[in-house]
Amino acid sequence: MVHKLISAVEAKPGKTILVDGVACVVKSNDVSKTGRHGHAKCRIEAVSIIDGKKKVFIIAGHDRLECPMIIKNNGQILSIIEDKASIMDLKSYETIELPVPEELKEQIKDGDQVEYWDVEGVKMIKRKV
Repeated sequence: MVHKLISAVEAKPGKTILVDGVACVVKSNDVSKTGRHGHAKCRIEAVSIIDGKKKVFIIAGHDRLECPMIIKNNGQILSIIEDKASIMDLKSYETIELPVPEELKEQIKDGDQVEYWDVEGVKMIKRKV
């Protein structure tokens, strides 16, 4: 579900956009104006929220980019089995199973509260609360 549309010139560092259907955070946006009757071009560098891959692309300044809807929720860890965590949402009390990120494996344990994000239908644990 797309939250809103912005022009490529408005994609400032820190803004979240969709690149090839993947939610990415803009790291830099270099705008260059061409000749007298040309259009501005934007060279955008972005990093994927999900897997951390860098994406670089060039787009016309007046073209539109999609901004994804990111829903941030809190949950409590019920159990951790291998690299999967069973989490209970603190608002709706539903139970979901999510993979535990490598950087959080030593930090979280049963009973801890975590923040998890729902980015375009992909849920992931982001940090310990």
